[in-house]
Amino acid sequence: MDGRAAHIFNIQRFSVSDGPGTRTTVFFKGCNLRCKWCHNPESFVARPQIEINPDKCIGCGACLAVCPAGAHLVGEGSHSIDRTKCTGCGACADQCFAEALVLVGKTLSVEDIMAEILEDRLLYENSGGGVTFSGGECMLQPEALTELLKACKAEGLHTAVDTAGNVPTEYFEAVAPWTDLFLYDVKAGTPERHKALTGSDNRLITKNLSWLKENGAGILIRIPFIPGENDDTEELRAMAAILHQNGIHEAELLLYHRLGEGKYKALDMDYALNGKASPKKADAEEAVSIFREYGVRVKVM
Repeated sequence: MDGRAAHIFNIQRFSVSDGPGTRTTVFFKGCNLRCKWCHNPESFVARPQIEINPDKCIGCGACLAVCPAGAHLVGEGSHSIDRTKCTGCGACADQCFAEALVLVGKTLSVEDIMAEILEDRLLYENSGGGVTFSGGECMLQPEALTELLKACKAEGLHTAVDTAGNVPTEYFEAVAPWTDLFLYDVKAGTPERHKALTGSDNRLITKNLSWLKENGAGILIRIPFIPGENDDTEELRAMAAILHQNGIHEAELLLYHRLGEGKYKALDMDYALNGKASPKKADAEEAVSIFREYGVRVKVM
């Protein structure tokens, strides 16, 4: 892919949860972790995908006529996609007037992305906001990300990078000069638990966090709080110790929610935490207390 273009799946304007002020968040497609609780499963792979909502299908057969791969299976009262055949070309979604089929993911030039970002320049200035690059894992497209960050800084915009940190350190070396704030995920404390929850241990992640701190980067730690997964005393203390060792004294604790469950069904994927209840702020009191012991103030979100 040309370094002047990025694989993305959404550009969300008027965001208030991805950094200071009101922001535009650009979601990159592609991720090298598989967190059990992820609410953006459409971000896992970089290529475009088709989401399907059979309940909206009116059985018109337009998708059958245009699909070059013969991936659609339409019967009486049923509609499914053979994912082994679907290439994500989007021809079916273009013809689906009932919106039962939606193409997720596209490749946009840096110029096109910047044009949309700059539409809200006054909003950023009035709110102290800016632009956040998220995912998926935006750091897996370092060339495009660096170009976008440079373009934002040339326009005087505040920049944030939302990352899980599981990328080569040289990627951080490339983007750090153009990044005002890293929204950095700490998902588990021990390497074993991190691998069980995400598919990868956290050794590289903790190394990169230390590099960012040593090099004076702006950092906001964000910790997903997942009942029964990473909320036991051992893991909470291990996460708190990582922050303490790096001289980090503030973090956000993000309460697990179930908003992404429907996306798994639309992509014919299994959701590992199906049926798990969302916690309340009161459920995080022990976590707040443990982090306080390590000199870390935690804001429950």
